[in-house]
Amino acid sequence: MGLGVGSGESDWGGGVLGEMLGRAAEGLGVVLPEPDGQRSGSGTAEYADAGLGRRVRVHPADEQRRAFWVYLQSNGKRLACGWTADPAEVVRAAAAWTGGAGLEETKEQAPCIEFRPWALAHEREPLGAVELAWCLKIDDIHMPSMSRFPRVHALLAAAYAQPVLRQLMPVTSHFNLWFSISTTVRWKTTRVGYMIWPHDEGFYGVRNGSELLARFETPEEAVAFVVAVLPEGIGPAR
Repeated sequence: MGLGVGSGESDWGGGVLGEMLGRAAEGLGVVLPEPDGQRSGSGTAEYADAGLGRRVRVHPADEQRRAFWVYLQSNGKRLACGWTADPAEVVRAAAAWTGGAGLEETKEQAPCIEFRPWALAHEREPLGAVELAWCLKIDDIHMPSMSRFPRVHALLAAAYAQPVLRQLMPVTSHFNLWFSISTTVRWKTTRVGYMIWPHDEGFYGVRNGSELLARFETPEEAVAFVVAVLPEGIGPAR
């Protein structure tokens, strides 16, 4: 099945992707929710079932718009994604997920969909807010936008390996990592310990606000420095 974008449609805003997927769904005899007009546009298409808290986001995977990334969300959290050049597979994934299918059933309908064990465990019995936050951030390494930053992933993995940090809320901003004693994150009132910068002139820098405290060659060293100065008995984040 062709993508239907070879007729001079260079602007994928204004719902063009949604229209193309709608034609694909009609050809398959599959019913899709109407694209979410508030979220679709600028080359993306989104489908939602508010009652289930399900959302599917689709956007082109390359400049030629010959393939697509498909993201599956539940209650605002991304649980799975997939890459495919087949719009029919995009349609089947969107229809299954918004229709209430589980991750495994959705993958049966659309084999491009991938998810890791934590997502399946969360689907069966929801993870706590802190554990879910860690899983989502570490899982970002599999996403197209984050797979280019191995230092960021190495830092998260090193921090997660420390039990005292694993019970705190991980917070990232511009790839920097800090920790919170609350699941309702506020920099001034809930931050604890120091911030780690993974791209500090080729090192892992540890800072207290804007003040540079130390630089380390490995993420494990930077994490150990942060752990050593944490208050005793801290956590878990609530």
